[in-house]
Amino acid sequence: MSRNLLRAVPRGATLVALSALAAACSVAPPQPGALAEASFNGEAAVAAVRAAGGAAARELDVQPIRDAQVEDLRQQAAQLERARKYAEAAAALDQALQLNPSDPALLQERAEAALLLHRLDDAERYAQQAFDGGSQVGPLCRRHWATIARARQGKLDGVNAAMKLAQRQEHYDALLPQRTQLTQAGKQAQARIDACTVAAPPRY
Repeated sequence: MSRNLLRAVPRGATLVALSALAAACSVAPPQPGALAEASFNGEAAVAAVRAAGGAAARELDVQPIRDAQVEDLRQQAAQLERARKYAEAAAALDQALQLNPSDPALLQERAEAALLLHRLDDAERYAQQAFDGGSQVGPLCRRHWATIARARQGKLDGVNAAMKLAQRQEHYDALLPQRTQLTQAGKQAQARIDACTVAAPPRY
């Protein structure tokens, strides 16, 4: 624009145009993590995870042995969850994990508490720790991978929502690799669920 044309435009209109241009240049990219946590249905996710952990007939199912104090904290967490006091339930499980930090069942319950709190990264981390330290077979194993699958799907939903809201092509393009990675990771987690089911040895 020439200086003469700039002089022809009223000062107020010029300021408005420049403000609009600055606002357009400062559009922040949508945040997939925040969108994922905001839209995630933790209660439905946990229900699906526990359904995946239902024991099948003649299935190998390894049950850990716990001390009384840990069991009391687990029961307390379960009561708090039924009252929908999810943060307090997670805190009770954290206390139990201080006593037995490697218990796969405790870690899994903490992962499910994280789902209820919409903490998807925490849910995946606890479930992975539970799987790594567990028997890697049976109902609990399916709950580990169902949790991981649900967390990854929640994060993928957040990425998809962010892509729909993206106002700049570069913001949209930047999310494409993340969407591809999460899609593949979610499929891998789903495949691992079925691999957890191992028939119990025959009885003679």
